[in-house]
Amino acid sequence: MRSVCMSDASITKKAIAKGFKHILKNKNFEKITIAEITAECGLNRQTFYYHFRDKYDLINWIVYQEAILVIRTELTIENWDSKVLALLTTMKNDGHFYQTTLKDINGTEFQNYLFTVTKEIFIEMIEHLSSDRKINSEAVPVMTPQKKTFTAEFLSYGVVGMIIDWAQNGMKQSPEEITISIKEIINGARMFAVSRYFQELTKA
Repeated sequence: MRSVCMSDASITKKAIAKGFKHILKNKNFEKITIAEITAECGLNRQTFYYHFRDKYDLINWIVYQEAILVIRTELTIENWDSKVLALLTTMKNDGHFYQTTLKDINGTEFQNYLFTVTKEIFIEMIEHLSSDRKINSEAVPVMTPQKKTFTAEFLSYGVVGMIIDWAQNGMKQSPEEITISIKEIINGARMFAVSRYFQELTKA
């Protein structure tokens, strides 16, 4: 019974999201009312408020379900590039919604989601480099957790900034082109980390 209820709730949320997106194509976000959204999908206001607090809560749910889960599910340092490509493709295919969300509406939550995900990947990459015996020895100082976090956050801001700029400026480049650019950033960061380890070795 519980799984059926959860399934019904998911169907209702998706219906609300679809109705909202349809209205958003022709109307400014600030002027869209809850009554319009529910009328569009044949529901009542009480049903909307049962699932969402307000329009912003609805947007955050859409972004998380349709974009963030695409990249976050089973994400590893081996498949991150294909996950990023899938995320960007999802955004491109629903371009109006994501451009509006990030340009005309407060897209902070989306940026926070992206930042958290990319930070996790960078930390995993740094941990992987730190434990690699080929470039690590007792003579090499271990990177402190604080430095790992700082480095991961610094790189994450760059990647997220690139994605946000791409969306806000009309998604002119293809998802493949942006993915390649992000790969170059990450590969460059990896090589920089390796070179730092070898520098420490020569100093020891």
